[in-house]
Amino acid sequence: MLRVAVIAAALLLSVGEAFPHGEEPAPPPKKETPLFPVKVVQTRKGQIFVDANGMTLYTFDRDTSGHSSTCEGKCTERWKPLAASNDAEAKGDFTVIIRNDGSKMWAYRYRPLYTSQSDHAPGDINGFDGANLWHVARPAF
Repeated sequence: MLRVAVIAAALLLSVGEAFPHGEEPAPPPKKETPLFPVKVVQTRKGQIFVDANGMTLYTFDRDTSGHSSTCEGKCTERWKPLAASNDAEAKGDFTVIIRNDGSKMWAYRYRPLYTSQSDHAPGDINGFDGANLWHVARPAF
């Protein structure tokens, strides 16, 4: 028992020397979040946009105003808007759109960006449906 007390006292003294004058260790560095959670990846069919998790992003032809999303209610069950934080700001071709419910989402050249519920893994492109006006989002050159 005496050994345990001696070891504990030695540990306390060594911690006191590591942080003199009651200083505490510096916190770990914060991970920087990207300005916008969109990446460009190369596929067999050309370059496409994906979100931070590698999921394909899509645009909807009925989103024409440049300032709002027409995919609301039931539509968002199949097409999830690419959420933007409250402090997100436009940068280059990427803009922020305020949805009807007050939430924010990312857009590329004023076209809102969405992921598809039909995609289950990074690289899937099951949401493309030209007949229903949904298209894979691609960078414009």
